[in-house]
Formats: sequence, structure tokens, C-alpha cells
Amino acid sequence: MNTEQELKNIVKERYAIIAEQDKVDNASSCCGATTPTNKVYNIMMDDYSETKGYVVDADLGLGCGLPTQFAKIKEKDTVIDLGSGAGNDCFVARHETGPEGKVIGIDFTPIMVQKARINADKLGYNNVEFREGDIDAMPANDNMADVVVSNCVLNLVPNKEKVIAEIIRVLKPGGHFSISDIVLMGELPSALKNDAEMYAGCVAGAIQKSEYLQLIADQGFQNIQIQKEKPINIPDDILSKYLSNDEVKAFNKGATGIFSVTVYAEKQGTAHEKPKVKFSEISNACEPSSGCC
Repeated sequence: MNTEQELKNIVKERYAIIAEQDKVDNASSCCGATTPTNKVYNIMMDDYSETKGYVVDADLGLGCGLPTQFAKIKEKDTVIDLGSGAGNDCFVARHETGPEGKVIGIDFTPIMVQKARINADKLGYNNVEFREGDIDAMPANDNMADVVVSNCVLNLVPNKEKVIAEIIRVLKPGGHFSISDIVLMGELPSALKNDAEMYAGCVAGAIQKSEYLQLIADQGFQNIQIQKEKPINIPDDILSKYLSNDEVKAFNKGATGIFSVTVYAEKQGTAHEKPKVKFSEISNACEPSSGCC
């Protein structure tokens, strides 16, 4: 398997290419996939078109959820978006904060940061800024954000524990996050798990749902909730790039599930020892009857 830095470089190179493509081409990138015949699927992204603050030029089709829809952003809040891309979630967040709030996007791909800044200039948003940097070592001060959001990004980072530690560092006491991401239930076939392209395509970098939630709890977050959950089905002609026909059939009949989840959690209001929270105590805030799961 590639080293942590090699995986980062793979994702950075892939995203540099994505930034120069249009949205149709990007369906073949992270949170999308292509087949051997170049047929394109958007297998993960949610529709932003009815979301207030949505900017079509900033939507590269790379997400797997709508975290800003659940993020409880208020007027005058300071919001940090991790892996901000061309700025779509930042602009949606800015609609919620209003002109007196502050939105900061962080992305480690220079051309993405440049593209986002151009989009912000076109919109005349002087309270939205974009910073180049890794989200596991954020260029942001301690205790500065009311809300952190992210859309299909943590699964691309090899050291997820470090990112979650950074989130709790930059959040104000009493602040919270809402993050959409890809998680697993059951083990992926090794061919999918070890393929660099599939890693950059979001799935191979995902970890077990229980492990993901426990990492959040271990950092001291409280009131951890799954706000939305949906299954992700990988089409057979994508799987066939990595698996034999028999392996594809076995995978589809097996116990492995790939899910998009939107997770919410709060930082403690005052400094004290981290509470010990078990995965089994984490609540599911969405009701199946509401269609959110």
C-alpha cells in the first residue's frame, strides 16, 4: 500500500486535473467513477440546485452529501470548510452567515484555491477567503470557528485521527461540525482497497463506520449524531475494472456496505477531561420515515 505522503500526492494530482475540467468530466473523479468504456456515473453526489447560496460555477460535482443543510449555521458565525474545492459549500455557508459572518475554505491544491478565489471575487464576497493547506495541519488559529463543514474529504486523508484532532482545535468551545463522508460496513476486496485510483475516487480510503464514529468520540466530541445516511452502490462495470466476474457477483452478494453519512458533533463548552463515549452510545438523528436515511 502507498505511504501517507504518496496517497496525499495522488489525491493532489487528481484534484489539480479536476480543477481544470468541467462538471461533466468531474463525474469521473472523486465521488464518481468511469467504466472501461468511459461511461460516466455520478454515484455519490447530492443535488445542490435547490440550495440557497448555491453557485453553479463553484460546483464541481465532487461531494457525497449536503453538510451545510444540516450544519445549523447562524448569522455572523465563523465557518471553516475542509477541502473547499472551487468554493461551493463556502458560498452556501456564506448565505447562512450573511455579510457579517466569516467563511474560510481550506484546500491543499493550489489551482483549486485559485479557482475558488476567482469565484469569490466574481460574487463580491469579501467575507469569504480561501487558504492553501492540509486539513490535518490547518492554517487556522485555535478556537476560532463556530462551525466546521466538509463534503466527501476526510475519506481521502490517510490520517483521519489527526484531522479530527484539528477540527476540535479550531472550533470554539461549544462549536460544532457537520461532515458528509464515505464509510464502510464490512471489508472491501483487496483489489479495491489497494488501488490508488480507487483511493482518489473516495471508496478505497474509507474506513469502517464504527471506527469513524469512535475516532470522533475519542477526541472528546459530544452529542454525536448521524444526520443522514444513504447507501452507495458501485455499478458492475466500474467494479469490473478491479474484480473478476465471479468476484463482482460475490461482492454484490456479500456483507460489505458503502455508505454516505453526514455526521454532527459538538465540542465541549468548557475545557475538562474528554468524556469516554462508546460507538454504541452514538445516536442516529435521522428517521427512516423522513427519507433522510
